Amino acid sequence: MDKKALIREYKETRRLIGVYCIRNTVNGKLLVGKSIDLPSILNRQRAQLRSGSHPNPTLQKDLVEYGAEAFEVEVLDTLEVPDQADYDPSADLRTLEQMWLDKLSPFGNRGYNPEPKRAV
Repeated sequence: MDKKALIREYKETRRLIGVYCIRNTVNGKLLVGKSIDLPSILNRQRAQLRSGSHPNPTLQKDLVEYGAEAFEVEVLDTLEVPDQADYDPSADLRTLEQMWLDKLSPFGNRGYNPEPKRAV
């Protein structure tokens, strides 16, 4: 298969889109996030944690303290993507993530997500 065909096939491959969670099984803290490519973001999250370069310093510190075996990674929800070439999942994905943030409240002592900004 030539390079152009591989690129076309990659672009046409359906991605698993949705919301994920990294759960600390020792203290119950959660990190909730979203991605248009769940397998890739989960691999990146794991790699960043292993290498000590995760952008969330509190999560990274807890990983060092409790060990990788104290953390579970799971897909919370996926987004059904319609067969429309011009479909942009961004708004639907934000809504789905917000639903899980509201449900789990992974802020402050309960999680690793930053506190939501309050309207002034």
